[in-house]
Amino acid sequence: YLDLLPFQLIGQGEQHVLKTLFALERKVDNDTKVVLLEEPENHLSYSTMNKLTNKITEHLSGKQLLITTHSPYVLNKLGLDNLILLSDGRSIRITNLPDSTRDYFKKLPGYDTLRIVLAKKAILVEGPSDELIVQKAYLMEYGKLPIQDEVDVINVRGLSFARFLDIAKELRLNVTVVTDNDGNFQHNINQRYSDYMGVDNIKFCYSEDNHLKTLEPQIVSCNELAILNKIFGKTYITSESMTKYMIENKTEWAMKIFETDDTIDFPGYIWNAIKR
Repeated sequence: YLDLLPFQLIGQGEQHVLKTLFALERKVDNDTKVVLLEEPENHLSYSTMNKLTNKITEHLSGKQLLITTHSPYVLNKLGLDNLILLSDGRSIRITNLPDSTRDYFKKLPGYDTLRIVLAKKAILVEGPSDELIVQKAYLMEYGKLPIQDEVDVINVRGLSFARFLDIAKELRLNVTVVTDNDGNFQHNINQRYSDYMGVDNIKFCYSEDNHLKTLEPQIVSCNELAILNKIFGKTYITSESMTKYMIENKTEWAMKIFETDDTIDFPGYIWNAIKR
């Protein structure tokens, strides 16, 4: 029983946690050197998973723990620096991650770091509107979504590129970064990401036109207002008013472009990002 409920009725998540902890209590003693644990995330919510991973690390302190997992939460929480990637008969370890990057993903374990590790190619974008536009451009160019070619478009939620690029740099992952210039591409991109610019598996795609700071004015600059008004169901007569609407309704306009059958163009750096 657990809290007056029969064990078989408490739910698979709670059962899984109890079975795991009981197994560790029964099987792991002072003489145990190595513990193998398979997919501790099964049937667990994030909060329960957090509780279990904490108990596992506490109970197995000082022992070598090998965990197989499909969960980025488990990966981030237990430490990206301990990751062993098995692929094509090779094993690669991330041993040189900066402390700040390792701590960043431990504190914010919701980031899906496994996606960048496992993708054939990853395209990193700043937000949901960029994600939709990159996917739409890929669909127009190749007739299918990027994920169908094992190309994963990942929203890194703002400007967390450097954290993901530390992983890509260490594992030699094929990664493209799509980012705004925010009015100064030399400072905001070339200088900010100078440590990654010379890495041959990392590609940066951005506009060098500082007058077109973000994706919205970029889209307006390469399409006629009549086309955008038709797609958005609006009647704007100036580029400024159209850009203002798009900035205030980022995901909405991007979704409408993603769903439209009308012919639309994208800025050069977007087309460059989807090149095979």
